[in-house]
Amino acid sequence: MDIIDPEFQRYAETYTSPESDVLKQINRDTHARMLKPQMLSGHLQGRLLAMISQMLRPKRILEIGTYTGYSAVCLAEGLQERGQLFTIDNNQELEGIARANFNAAGVSEKITYLLGDARDVVPTLDDSFDLVFIDADKKSYSTYFDLVIDKVPPAGVILADNVLRNGTVLRDKKDKDAFAIHTFNQKVSNDTRVEQILLPIRDGVLMIRKLSL
Repeated sequence: MDIIDPEFQRYAETYTSPESDVLKQINRDTHARMLKPQMLSGHLQGRLLAMISQMLRPKRILEIGTYTGYSAVCLAEGLQERGQLFTIDNNQELEGIARANFNAAGVSEKITYLLGDARDVVPTLDDSFDLVFIDADKKSYSTYFDLVIDKVPPAGVILADNVLRNGTVLRDKKDKDAFAIHTFNQKVSNDTRVEQILLPIRDGVLMIRKLSL
C-alpha cells in the first residue's frame, strides 16, 4: 500500500505526532486479526486525517467505508463540541469491532454507524457535511463523489483514499479498480466546482475543496 520507500515512511512517522494509545491498539488488533490489515489508514495517514479535521472544525463528517474504525476515530478528533460523524459500511461482520473501538476511544456518542451500501444510504441523508472521507469500493468512487458533492458546502472538503492504487494508475490500465480510480481522478480534475491536490501519502490521498461559485 505504501508508494514511498519504507525507510522514508518510517522517517516520516518518526517526526509525525504519535498515535494515541487507543489508536495504537486498534492498529495492532487490526493487523493481528484482519485478513486485509493494509486497509487501515495507519499512523501517518491517520494523523493527516486528524489534522485536517482539526483545522476545519467540522460540524458534520461523512465517512464512506468504516473498516475497523481507525479513520473515524481520527476524523472525530476535530469535530465541534456537538458535531457528529456518520460512517457507512456494508460489512456486517465488522460492525461490532468498529463500535467497540469507538467505545474504547470515547467517541461512540459522536458517531452514527450506518450499515448498508453507501450508494443507497447517502441519498437518504439530508444533512450537509463539512468533511467527507471516501475509502470504500474503488469502482464506485465517481458515484460517491456525485452523491456527496451537493451535500458539501463551499469551502467543504472531500478526501479520497487510495487514489494512486499502489501505482497501478500508472502501470496497469487493465486493472478495473485502477481504471476506475484513474477515471475518478480525471473527473475531479475536470470539475470546475472544486480545486484539488493529490498527496502522495501512503497509497495516495486526493484532497478536494469545494469552491464558492
